Formats: sequence, C-alpha cells, structure tokens
Amino acid sequence: MINWKPLDNKTNNLAEIIELSKERPIAIFKHSISCPISSMAKRRLESSWPSDIDIYYLDLINYRSISNDVSYQLGIQHESPQLLLIHNGQVKYHGSHLNIDTSTIKLYVDGISKEA
Repeated sequence: MINWKPLDNKTNNLAEIIELSKERPIAIFKHSISCPISSMAKRRLESSWPSDIDIYYLDLINYRSISNDVSYQLGIQHESPQLLLIHNGQVKYHGSHLNIDTSTIKLYVDGISKEA
C-alpha cells in the first residue's frame, strides 16, 4: 500500500519537495479522478510501489495551478496521468499514461543509490 502524501500547498508544497529531492529521490503522481486511464495507472502504482520512495499525490481537478507550477519549475510538459521522479532538484524519469512503470522507477533509484 502506498503512503500517499498530498501535494496541495497546505500540507506539502512544491518548493519543499524539490528541496527534499536533494537528499533522496522523490516522486510526484499527477492524477485526474475523472480519467479512467489515470485511475488504472494509480491502481498499478498501488500494487507495486517501492515503499522506500516517498510519493506525492497531485489532484489535478482541484490543484491544476500546482500542476502548471510543476511543469514550469521542472521543465516537463504536463500530461495526465503523469509520474515524475525527482532527484537533486531535477526530473530523472517521467512517464505518462500506460508508460508509468514501477520497475523503471526502481532501476532509476537503484542507479542513483549506486552513484552515492
């Protein structure tokens, strides 16, 4: 089970998440509750997410402006659903729709761990 952390500027904000990524890899999942593909991607994440990677949940319906900030600050075009893996303030991996894959995330994180 995933310990989703909300990205809503009340509980957690983008600047804090980017700063945390300088210590360890952080993920952001951009999700639209009105999209069946997004719901399927979320279920796939929940079935195989590595518990040692913090993941933030961005509700696109209620927080589209934060999604715009994510795109602008990290230089990644908005898609939905979308998963971003951030480390050292930069996106190391991003996937959208059915290309969101936890095994690829694990490979990136393993590579980051070996660099340290």
